[in-house]
Amino acid sequence: MAAMMQPQIILLKEGTDTSQGKAQVVSNINACTAVADAVRTTLGPRGMDKLIHDDKGNTTISNDGATIMKLLDIIHPAAKILVDIAKSQDSEVGDGTTTVVLLAGEFLKEAKPFIEDGVHPQNLIRSYRTASSLAINKIKDLAVSIEGKSLEEKKSLLAKCAATTLSSKLIGGEKEFFASMVVDAVLAIGNDDRLNLIGIKKVPGGNMRDSFLVNGVAFKKTFSYAGFEQQPKKFVNPKILLLNIELELKSEKENAEIRLSDPLQYQSIVDAEWNIIYDKLDKCVKSGAKIVLSRLAIGDLATQYFADRDIFCAGRVTEEDLQRVAAATGGTVQTSVNNIIDEILGSCEVFEERQVGNERFNIFNGCPSGQTATIVLRGGADQFIDEAERSLHDAIMIVRRALKNSTIVPGGGAIDMELSRYLRQHARTIAGKSQLFINSYAKALEVIPRQLCDNAGFDSTDVLNKLRQKHASGDGANYGVDINTGGIADSFANFVWEPAVVKINAINAATEASCLILSVDETVKNPKSESAQGEAAASAMGHGRGGPAFRGRGGRGMRRR
Repeated sequence: MAAMMQPQIILLKEGTDTSQGKAQVVSNINACTAVADAVRTTLGPRGMDKLIHDDKGNTTISNDGATIMKLLDIIHPAAKILVDIAKSQDSEVGDGTTTVVLLAGEFLKEAKPFIEDGVHPQNLIRSYRTASSLAINKIKDLAVSIEGKSLEEKKSLLAKCAATTLSSKLIGGEKEFFASMVVDAVLAIGNDDRLNLIGIKKVPGGNMRDSFLVNGVAFKKTFSYAGFEQQPKKFVNPKILLLNIELELKSEKENAEIRLSDPLQYQSIVDAEWNIIYDKLDKCVKSGAKIVLSRLAIGDLATQYFADRDIFCAGRVTEEDLQRVAAATGGTVQTSVNNIIDEILGSCEVFEERQVGNERFNIFNGCPSGQTATIVLRGGADQFIDEAERSLHDAIMIVRRALKNSTIVPGGGAIDMELSRYLRQHARTIAGKSQLFINSYAKALEVIPRQLCDNAGFDSTDVLNKLRQKHASGDGANYGVDINTGGIADSFANFVWEPAVVKINAINAATEASCLILSVDETVKNPKSESAQGEAAASAMGHGRGGPAFRGRGGRGMRRR
């Protein structure tokens, strides 16, 4: 009786939302499955695109898993983990963002019946981690190296990897055209890791085939003053001076004050201002540079001065473009015009200003250090060009990864089916419950080929049965879904390749995420954030003390007057 009379112990604030136990794990799994369903249909060459319209009225059409995940405003705390793994896959490898979300969703879906039947999540997590390390070792065994090939062979192999990535994007129709462009751009920057050395400039108008690669730097013509049109627009082997100073007359600061005892002294002050700017311009001309670029403004006086001396100038060049010009031409950005020596001047084979669509571009070709490249993208609608840029970013990342970790695996669901077969076979050698769990992990890996078939409108059951039979026969490790015929084909022979690092990273991230979600059995939602709005509303209405939700908040509402 005494035990029944004991007061209830309250640990958390009133209004705190807590849910725990099996129901909580299942609820988290359902949320993650819903997120995976959102991007499911974008997978593969026949994947559909998503049109996302935000509250600012911006419209984005995308097929890229990471972009869609970022734009979906997901508030469920467990489902946010899937957004994070998509972002990490994007920044680490560049491609496979939809794959990683789908795999994580499928691992959880396979775990759900076990959780509902009362299996402890830690048992599942242990088996999933074992299966993951087995799968990754198997990928390393199956991967084929492209090391030691000649440059021409390497180029064509890298182009195949880029084409595989681009085939699932909006610009898949022109994948060969863009794949070779991407490979040339990545090879141009050499061993440098900085992605911003490959510039992508977007010009609406024309068609995709009008896009071109500049082996150097291209940027839009900057704001120009009178006298600009008199400057020469083409140079061969010019010297290039890069500055970070203003070449224009500056008005004094508002609170500057000069006291004069004689009106004639005023003229000497004006003359001094002009002498300073003429001295700067004179030093630029004497340096022998034929092209002067500055991050800050080059005024009308300087523009005219350079035009009279057959020198091209451009002011207000963006920081990124100026750094790329410096990297390409071998020049150094200067913050002063004193002591300009030849070593700090850049050079290139040809400089010209060219019309692209309705924009004018300054193009530096044949740069000596050649550690930069620019892709100028053309296309009909702005959204289309934006999506093309995102697609090229994925392809560039993939080619960079393939160059560094030069091992590739067959795509088109072939590697997934082979891993699935291998894990099922391994599961039979294990006694105990983990046999079931590893089997369910193996089944989850089949989601990739199944989704590829579904998205292309083929009968996935039929194709998967053919694939299972082929992989079980022992000589079909490279067989995947043939998107064109709806049957199966040797992905390796058809050049559907992807870097091994994409798959390794995807399986790692998806397993980690699903284990993390399975290990959460309680969610505590702090009511403060919700009640803060309620309190504000209550105090505005002047209702004295708040209702039960506001108790223990340490303060009263506004007093009635």
